[in-house]
Amino acid sequence: MAESETPLGQRAPARSDVASLVGYHSPQVDVDVRLNTNEAAEPPPPGFMSDLRQALAGMDLNRYPDRGADRLRAALGDRYGLDPDWVFCANGSNEVLQSTLLAYGGAGRSAAVFEPTYAMHSQIARITGTRLVRSTRRSDFSLHRDLLAETVEAEQPDVLFLCSPNNPTGMLDPDGLVQSALDLLEPHGGLLVVDEAYGQFAPTSAVSLLGEDQSLVVSRTFSKTWAMAGLRLGYLLGPPWCLSELEKVVLPYHLDSIKQEAGILALVYGGEMEARVQAVIAERERLTSALGELPVTVWPSQANFVLFRPETMSGTQAWQGLLDRSVLVRDFSSVAGLKDCLRVTIGTESEDDRFLVALREVLL
Repeated sequence: MAESETPLGQRAPARSDVASLVGYHSPQVDVDVRLNTNEAAEPPPPGFMSDLRQALAGMDLNRYPDRGADRLRAALGDRYGLDPDWVFCANGSNEVLQSTLLAYGGAGRSAAVFEPTYAMHSQIARITGTRLVRSTRRSDFSLHRDLLAETVEAEQPDVLFLCSPNNPTGMLDPDGLVQSALDLLEPHGGLLVVDEAYGQFAPTSAVSLLGEDQSLVVSRTFSKTWAMAGLRLGYLLGPPWCLSELEKVVLPYHLDSIKQEAGILALVYGGEMEARVQAVIAERERLTSALGELPVTVWPSQANFVLFRPETMSGTQAWQGLLDRSVLVRDFSSVAGLKDCLRVTIGTESEDDRFLVALREVLL
């Protein structure tokens, strides 16, 4: 019997709240210039690849990986001046966020987000059965203490997400906002999660506010700065009393040996990666300046991408025009608060030039 003819009575139903979800997807299209998923424009340094191949040759893949990822956590701790028990590692920052909500969210608990922001905060909250509290940023996408206070006092969320630089707007939260959030949450006992997936491209970080008596954790990733999106490695920095709860909900041996070794080796190339960050920042400023000469609205960015809105046509029309010219960017036209907005990743100089030529053809 064909699948379409299978009686519905024989199909086990998913949870009703899961069945109503739409999966998170970003188009994977075969194009000349792919600038839609905020990946690093360049692969890791050749020396890193050589080191990784050598490490693989001596790896016992018939054995389970180091369950505690001790060496990787120690290496990351050294980078931030923290003990290893202040570091939690997982398969990309999305598993970091999922583990956090498994431990601190769930049935009878809530998580607050400020939209528009990274969609996976809401998605993972729903997947884990956490009640979602959604507040809307100002029309210029800024986030201020008054909105924080209104949300926290009304909802007393168990988890509060800040994303800085924010994805997809690229904007950095104002000075003092993280401390304000901590002060507002303290009477209610909520956990503040600061998502800094793009933190290395910004001038400030919440890492400096971490403390044993602070209900604050900071999420970061190897996907952007370290050019390792294909390996899926992320980490969380926070007090040991908090991270020990995450260890209870994560699956055993979840972080494979190859990924752990790659993370350790990548940290050796910190100088090269810092140089790349500065190159991306310079290219971001060049691209932003060039966009300013076209009929688009551009938002200031502290990340490795830029959000813009065409003024002469719809965002989807512009997106399709770029795709027709083999340039792929991210279309946010259908997202609430982001009508007609597109997001372009900072690529190589030649990729960005190709994008600008194509966009000029589409709009003018």
